[in-house]
Amino acid sequence: MTEAQPTINDEIERYLRTGVSDPYNAAWPGGFMERANRAHDDLRGALVRAVRRLAEGRTHEPLPEADTVSLTRAKVEPMVRGLFPRTEQGAVLATIEQSVVFLTGANIEPLLFRQSFDGSAWTLANLYLASLGAGLLAEDAPHLVGLSEETTCFVSPEYFAEDDPFADFIVHEVAHIFHNCKRATIGLRETRTKVWLLDIEYRKRETFAYSCEAYARVLERGKSPTQRRALAEEYCRAVRISEERVDSAEVAGIVREAATARNGWKVILARCAPPRRPTVSSIAD
Repeated sequence: MTEAQPTINDEIERYLRTGVSDPYNAAWPGGFMERANRAHDDLRGALVRAVRRLAEGRTHEPLPEADTVSLTRAKVEPMVRGLFPRTEQGAVLATIEQSVVFLTGANIEPLLFRQSFDGSAWTLANLYLASLGAGLLAEDAPHLVGLSEETTCFVSPEYFAEDDPFADFIVHEVAHIFHNCKRATIGLRETRTKVWLLDIEYRKRETFAYSCEAYARVLERGKSPTQRRALAEEYCRAVRISEERVDSAEVAGIVREAATARNGWKVILARCAPPRRPTVSSIAD
């Protein structure tokens, strides 16, 4: 017997439970584009209704009165100044300072409809629900405080209630933009060997983000080299990263080395860069 074709209701139920959708939208009638449009409206509409139901009667942390552009620039400017040459800093900052979006009750629904990918919309919905202390769409849904998509960082209002002295989700998520965004996208010259804003080894992307996050807090809190070294040692003693792709000891070592350097950002970049490819001359030797 052949397996029955899933119905539209089956697909909606699966999407709400897992965030997974059929890329061919086979349950919907019509041609490819008609199916895609109908599936988008049905899946995202169901997602919005589920978020409304789970969020009913709950509120999130209030946002500060300061505008998010100024807040973002203050948080990420030291990182941009340390990682990019002076001639590129203006273009990078102009992009980054506009990149952070806090998820609130006022913007969550249009954001869910506008996301390019169904899985991203589902993850954002859970991120928002977590900020309310509400139930998530699935028991195994990740409890996130931030998410990067291309040149946009979505951040939970929980950011303003974080009590970890070495945590900064804005810096963490912005660090991911550097390997997600091509230089040409923001008007910088692109070459065969320089395509992305920063060249980060794929396996080290989370290591890079966690290292930037912790080092940013070391710099922000430590006003002298001695204080920064002491804060780095404090971080090394306390660091516990649950992300499976990250070695806590490696991040601790990177932050310790960065805190003793004149430009710690360059240390982080060097420790997370891809291995150098051998040159023709070195192979010949």
